[in-house]
Amino acid sequence: MALLEIDHVTVRFGGLTALSAVSFDVADGEIVSVIGPNGAGKTTLFNAIAGAIRPTSGTIRFKDSEVQGSRPAHMSHAGVRRTFQVARPFSSMTVRENIQVASAKKAVLHSGRCLGLARRDRRTREHVEELLGLVDLSAWADRKASELNIGALRRLEIARALASEPSLLLLDEPAAGIGVDGLRPLAELIKGVHQRGLTVLLVEHNVGLALSLSDRVVVLDEGHLLALGTPEEVRNNERVISAYLGRQGARQAAAGDGGATHDR
Repeated sequence: MALLEIDHVTVRFGGLTALSAVSFDVADGEIVSVIGPNGAGKTTLFNAIAGAIRPTSGTIRFKDSEVQGSRPAHMSHAGVRRTFQVARPFSSMTVRENIQVASAKKAVLHSGRCLGLARRDRRTREHVEELLGLVDLSAWADRKASELNIGALRRLEIARALASEPSLLLLDEPAAGIGVDGLRPLAELIKGVHQRGLTVLLVEHNVGLALSLSDRVVVLDEGHLLALGTPEEVRNNERVISAYLGRQGARQAAAGDGGATHDR
């Protein structure tokens, strides 16, 4: 069953068409990656799904409800959370406090239920500690977010997004700025998140990483849907090889080379 449906979505900024009639869906429980060169429309697509921009035309359905043009707060309440290319923690807060703030938003949404305040607070504390362990930041829990390196900041971003227990997680370039040594732990974290039952839509320049994680892959080029299929189908797609990967990139992607990025 499709959790998210993108149906002929077009986004124009003046005379620039950033997305042109793009259509695909994301099934409940899938990991789907969106790849493509710079300027392909990947971030525009994410912004449209998350409610940051309104599509010029087309339909976005989440859980069978049309949501195109909905505000980010509505999408978050509906169960869509995202990370950003540039991490946005509260720098003066500790790592634990950053996750607590995100978890508190979820608790407020359920404050009208019969759960007592003490029980709700205990559940929030337990959830925060669980997330700290999941993203391997327990040892840094009481350090300021400003002290974290880029890899740890990425993990904190993911923990903050998970704090509200979303149905769909949008990961925007989680590997950006992370060295080769940090890619395997990141991949394991994303796999672990998925194994918890979460549906993931991933935008990633690192082709090897994206293809190694995904059930299906969406390839965009200059705002158009260039290809859609399994990682194997995308690796061997002549249009993708010609427009994006190149022969060497296709070989690296086939080898699962997480250190390779292929932009133009």
